[in-house]
Amino acid sequence: MPIVEKRRAALILMLILCSVFVALPNILTVRASEIIYIRADGTVEGTDKIQRDGSMYTFTDNIVNQSIVVEKDNIVVDGAGYALEGDGTIESIWLENRCNVTIKNMQITHFGNGIWVMGNCKNNAIIGNNITDIGHETAANGIWVSFGASNNTISGNNITNNYVGIFVYMGGDNIISENYITSNGLGIWIAGGSNRIIRNDITNNGVGVSVDIGGNIIYHNNFVNNTVQAAVNEASSAINIWDDSYPSGGNYWSNHKGTDNNGDGVGDSPYIIDENNQDNYPLVNPTIIPEFPSWAPILLGITVLTAAIALYRLTRKKQELDDGYRTGL
Repeated sequence: MPIVEKRRAALILMLILCSVFVALPNILTVRASEIIYIRADGTVEGTDKIQRDGSMYTFTDNIVNQSIVVEKDNIVVDGAGYALEGDGTIESIWLENRCNVTIKNMQITHFGNGIWVMGNCKNNAIIGNNITDIGHETAANGIWVSFGASNNTISGNNITNNYVGIFVYMGGDNIISENYITSNGLGIWIAGGSNRIIRNDITNNGVGVSVDIGGNIIYHNNFVNNTVQAAVNEASSAINIWDDSYPSGGNYWSNHKGTDNNGDGVGDSPYIIDENNQDNYPLVNPTIIPEFPSWAPILLGITVLTAAIALYRLTRKKQELDDGYRTGL
């Protein structure tokens, strides 16, 4: 990466870092009257616009100026295409220490912070949402995966015009795939290890991807017309993997000037990010994001799993009632 571009990346990242941590104490301002709870016992409090059917929670209308706190595992929260709209300062959706929760098919817009997945959160999925206009007043994120959250999937979302699109902080083994990440201040910010960033369109952001910690895998993404395509924290000397070896290849970089003399679709020279990071096999053509994204089988699996759990609990309850009846006889 040329010296001027490295300095520009460092300046952009410094400004974002400063504004995020200055604003951090203020981004959790949520009044009790603005909170919708999905309680651990399955009940919904704070709205009549979410209908429950077993483990499925479905929007029946737009929800405005309210946050959602999920306290129950093994559920699907389906926006059904409706909007969850804030006032620019409050949270949108909060998952803390949750497992097997799916957030899908919502229009999430104008919040101080977007979907926050934190703590011992595992095997959750954020899929098929439109997430826009988040964090401009609070210097926050469209999706924030943090403080130990691992093995979560973020896939098939349109993440547009946010302060930061996706921020992974102290979280590992998460998958970010097949998202359209466009016109954000910073597209994807990774401050955790062993995450996989695969097959995303990362376009027209201030910084496409910023990585602070090593051990992440980043390939088959399209980096197109970002002011800074990719940046690595120089202080950490982080080393990440930017390709899937030959012939699978790495990423498509719109500013890569290499050649492909043998016509195999892989550039003949690496794309240099810094002295410790390079895409050894840059793609000559953009990656095609599947029309039917790969999170569809994930969603099917989650739905089958939650239905199986519900059926097991129902059968067990019936057995307990039958045993109690026989005992009474």
